[in-house]
Amino acid sequence: MKSALTTCPKIGLLWRTDLPTSPLDVQSARQWPIMAALRELGGEVEAIGYADETAGTTRDRLLTCDGVMVWADPISDAGDRSRLDPILREAAAAGVSISAHPDIIAKMGVKSVLHATRALGWGTDTHRYADLEELRALLLERLASGPRVLKENRSNGGRGVWRVEVADRGGGAQPIVSVLHAARDSVPFKIPLDALIARFAPYFERGECLIDQPFQPRLGDGMIRCYVSEGTVVGFGHQLIRALLPLPAEGVDSPKAQPGPRVMQPADAGAFQSLRDDMEQSWIPGLQHILAIEHDELPLLWDADFLYGPKDDRGSDSYVLCEINVSSVAPFPPSAVRQVADAAYRRAVAAHERRVAGRGTTASPA
Repeated sequence: MKSALTTCPKIGLLWRTDLPTSPLDVQSARQWPIMAALRELGGEVEAIGYADETAGTTRDRLLTCDGVMVWADPISDAGDRSRLDPILREAAAAGVSISAHPDIIAKMGVKSVLHATRALGWGTDTHRYADLEELRALLLERLASGPRVLKENRSNGGRGVWRVEVADRGGGAQPIVSVLHAARDSVPFKIPLDALIARFAPYFERGECLIDQPFQPRLGDGMIRCYVSEGTVVGFGHQLIRALLPLPAEGVDSPKAQPGPRVMQPADAGAFQSLRDDMEQSWIPGLQHILAIEHDELPLLWDADFLYGPKDDRGSDSYVLCEINVSSVAPFPPSAVRQVADAAYRRAVAAHERRVAGRGTTASPA
């Protein structure tokens, strides 16, 4: 049986949209550069607009593809992935290459990865609360060292992330804590510690966990987003952020309260070479080992968000991982486009050949 490619692989690019079919103006979409690069490589590319209301149609279209790249946040105003992920699992079982399999997202793209990988060089004093009783027993003790950041396991865009610090110990009475949500335009509020803890009861009842990290004093220096394709760093983005920082005197609507633009830089940007080396040589292999992820299971496009940690004795920066994004990485630096397209095309070709070989084997006499 020949395993050579007889037709070009078909690759779908799926993202959430209000349109029930392919987005009409794909050239204006953030995914367009990758789409164009895939076509240059020889792929047949199809833009697929996803909405829960047309999930069945999406399923049928995905099953005609050899590979699919997916952009869909786990939590958004448009919905979650509860209907999309089963479709992606079905497509993967049928031999379609998925840019980030839902099972891999469940390992990498959640806040519990911060606890699982805390012993790597990107880790910090990270704790995991499995239930309300553990949170009630340990949070006040950990707040004694300074502000902490509590993170719901499945959160994104600032949703489900809070800075918490003691505002008044109460002289033996109930401590009062100051709380600031990381979502845009949030303002700090004060609340009894027990009342704050009680707010998490429904969350734990859903079987989720809560992650606790120390607040990083250098947050004002910005966040570094390290873009990765499989196990290779493909670019960086540096952004001055306002989430979890005190509000300026001018208020939440003032220009000073708004995040700065994300400045994209290529993978060889001099300022981040030590971070790139750590990622490629140590931290990504360590992540794979801890989470039992093979190289070809790594997402085609993902990012790791870092905050600056303390400088070492030589004045060099350290980096603290604050989250990994897998579900919907956009925008991305221009330097990432070709490498991501190459990896997507390679996986789609391999999937195409396996499917062709499987059909040939099935049709062959015993």
